[in-house]
Amino acid sequence: MVLYEYPFNEGIRTMLRLEHLFDRLGVLVSRDAAVDHHFALVTMFEIMDVASRADLKSDLLKELEKHRSQFESYRGHPSISEQALDEAVASIQRAHEGLNALQGKAGHSLASNDWLMSIRSRISIPGGTCEFDLPAYYAWQQHSPERRRADLNGWLASLLPLALALQVLLGLLRDSGPLQRMAAPGGIYQQSLPQGRSYQLMRVRIDGELGLVPEITGHRLMVGVRFMRPDAEGRLRNAGTDTSFELALCA
Repeated sequence: MVLYEYPFNEGIRTMLRLEHLFDRLGVLVSRDAAVDHHFALVTMFEIMDVASRADLKSDLLKELEKHRSQFESYRGHPSISEQALDEAVASIQRAHEGLNALQGKAGHSLASNDWLMSIRSRISIPGGTCEFDLPAYYAWQQHSPERRRADLNGWLASLLPLALALQVLLGLLRDSGPLQRMAAPGGIYQQSLPQGRSYQLMRVRIDGELGLVPEITGHRLMVGVRFMRPDAEGRLRNAGTDTSFELALCA
């Protein structure tokens, strides 16, 4: 099964992009090849670029506090487990405290590392990090995988509170909308949304064996999915066949 996610606002879009980058970063750092660690640095710089939005940190802190208050209001409800509630509140509190303790924007401390910034300034230039351009960086790439990984983990430490906050918030958002089986006659599905309800994320899951790609659209009044099939040159064409899939709307 292949899962696609569609954000309804810019805030969730930014969070999903950061989550994607952190996932990629975790894979690259765990590997041993110098070229993987090079692209780990590329990804780290991308995270810094995306996280440079001035209000990102304050927005995440507000969201964490909103969820904490909401969970606290459930205390004493007979159908809610106090143990599960305590665990959820504790995870939110840890994420809030870690993010709140960060000085400035995520990765702000890395900007004072001249060596890293010299790499960042040239990494977008095709071939700009060759050994004759950045001999010190080339020398670092010759170190053992363990030493390079230790350096990477040290630099990434200042980004981990952001990663934890994203993990908690996106986890809560995804849990708010269970996947339900839907049918798309002729490969097209549309659904009107109830007024007064604000959704933030749409999730579509489909059997990968079908070879279909969902073209998702959505706004506050309606959502739609059109299932497409790539042709021999990769261009997407309307599939035009009845399709079964799973859909979740998360608020």
